[in-house]
Amino acid sequence: MTSKTGAFVEGSILRHTIVMTLSSGAGLLAIFLVDLADLYFISLLGKEALAAAVGYAGTLLFFFTSVSIGLAIAMGALVARALGEGDEARARDVAGSIAAIIVAVGVVSTLLLVAFAAPLLTLIGATGAAHDYAVSFLRITAFGTPFLMLGMAGGALLRAHGDARRAMTTTLSAAIVNAILDPLLIFTAGLGLEGAAIATVVARITLFLVAWRPVLAIHDGVTRPSPAGLRADARRVFAIAGPAMLTNVATPVGFAFVTRMIAGFGTQAVAGYAVIGRLTPFAFCLVFGLSGAVGPIIGQNFGAGRFDRVREALRVALAFVAIYVVAVSAILFAFREGIADIFNATGEARDLVLLFCGPLSLAFFFNAALFTTNAAFNNLDRPAYAALLNWGRHTLGTVPFAWLGARTMGAEGVLIGQYAGGAIFAVLSIWMARKLIDGHARGTPPRNLAAVVAQSRAAQWPFSTWRP
Repeated sequence: MTSKTGAFVEGSILRHTIVMTLSSGAGLLAIFLVDLADLYFISLLGKEALAAAVGYAGTLLFFFTSVSIGLAIAMGALVARALGEGDEARARDVAGSIAAIIVAVGVVSTLLLVAFAAPLLTLIGATGAAHDYAVSFLRITAFGTPFLMLGMAGGALLRAHGDARRAMTTTLSAAIVNAILDPLLIFTAGLGLEGAAIATVVARITLFLVAWRPVLAIHDGVTRPSPAGLRADARRVFAIAGPAMLTNVATPVGFAFVTRMIAGFGTQAVAGYAVIGRLTPFAFCLVFGLSGAVGPIIGQNFGAGRFDRVREALRVALAFVAIYVVAVSAILFAFREGIADIFNATGEARDLVLLFCGPLSLAFFFNAALFTTNAAFNNLDRPAYAALLNWGRHTLGTVPFAWLGARTMGAEGVLIGQYAGGAIFAVLSIWMARKLIDGHARGTPPRNLAAVVAQSRAAQWPFSTWRP
């Protein structure tokens, strides 16, 4: 049985958004829950340097995860567009080309991480025992990088075909394997932090195997690329994958800067930031699920020329995240003391966790809005917009604001400044997405930021009246 083409060009946009988001979010929730469990198990070992090591390692691993996300975005965008146009053969061809590129990038990424783990950790402020533990952790988990990249791309390919259930199964399977192996390797086998790293590698191999089985056996979703076909596809692939990777690489760059500033306030502050880093994706898993789910919906309707539905998809997505962030923030605030206790957070670490679980988590709406508009740009043939805005958010929107916050309010001020700067770029991204969709509908999409401004009648508040 093959998948249907253009699954999202008909039917309720709201229903498509909810189904895709819940299925994607459920899988991500499982993975993020395991990440939290990792940190919890490691905290039981009683060494504060271990928790700090996870924070440092997580910052670098996020860089390579961002490369994986960029390639997965290219997979989803190009396949969804081809399916929206009704060209299944083209969808299979481009999927094969991207898979071949991912294998090459994954091997190179592994070699780089193994060779340069120590100096990179030093660069972001890791010292002493925390540095040594983080090096060991990174050099093991590096071998799972190619499988992570292929697994994420396989999940994106399934979502592009509208197969939300099997895409969810891939992430759930990886999370279950990780959850089983963690306590066995950390405690029973006595491997400690290295046990957590081995469990991560096995889980990533599972992600790859479970994702690609239905791609090949059920959807017949990929063909082996010929050298000529790969060369022909490479330009289109990197036209999206290149800016998408730059977009996602910006996030760990910003996080690395924040981690370096947090490190100046001591190991407790870094440990608190590590807890927040694990808590954020767990609490806001549906936001991350939505950013992956709305892309295929926009991509298929873009391929079919249904710009009314593209416009509606973006509006529904933004409304969804606004309601969700408010609800989750209320829950975090109600249980903030208990959350800090679970991770044995004391001193500066506790202050940071309580700050995040208070009013600051409401500001995550702006992060969510930027994720959503990035998905729109990547699927509307303007991935460079997403790269521009994400780099702006994690440089101009992070460095001066976090520095000022650190100078005036200490470690807590770093987080407050980080979110304050991000809000500016989120508002700008919504305005630009609106102009881009309107331009596509008229047949005159703006090519760059200057063209966006030129096509605008006047500087309008991005949330002003906008009707599909």
